[in-house]
Amino acid sequence: MPKAKTEKEKRKEKVLVVLNKARAMELYAISQYMNQHYGLDGMDYGELARDMKLIAIDEMRHAEQFAERIKELGGEPTTDLADKVIKAQDVRTIFPFDASVEDSTIDVYNQFLQVCRECGDNVSSKLFEAIIDEEQAHFNHFDNVGNHIKTLGDTYLSKIAGTSASTGPSTKGFSLGAGE
Repeated sequence: MPKAKTEKEKRKEKVLVVLNKARAMELYAISQYMNQHYGLDGMDYGELARDMKLIAIDEMRHAEQFAERIKELGGEPTTDLADKVIKAQDVRTIFPFDASVEDSTIDVYNQFLQVCRECGDNVSSKLFEAIIDEEQAHFNHFDNVGNHIKTLGDTYLSKIAGTSASTGPSTKGFSLGAGE
């Protein structure tokens, strides 16, 4: 006969569920943003492609941080993506789309943070707090670029056309490195 779960085990299970949901969201963001990076580079918008790659690197770090916390709690990190990657997006749709993704992520992560607090897991709460700050920086970037494209249109895009997509030697990502 299986032993009944303790309250502590039930709380840990709830935290593992939200950590894995967050990891799946990060894995989706990595795939979506790298797809957009390749597309923007192919459209010759190097500066936009470079920043997209750096943001994807931030998301890779987040996915790994969630995986490490899941393993610390005795769980198995998911490899599933939270959503389906949308390919071949136009430059004018990418940034409002990504701003929406980041805005939703911030909202969901704030809810997940509350679950962690309610379950007494301050380590996971702090992890969500730190990642939410970076997701906010991503939202701000996507929203700003989207607004520039919307208000300045071809003038803004022609300024960026032909710029380098190189991220140089930095692999710190957007929040920790070149994007700041």
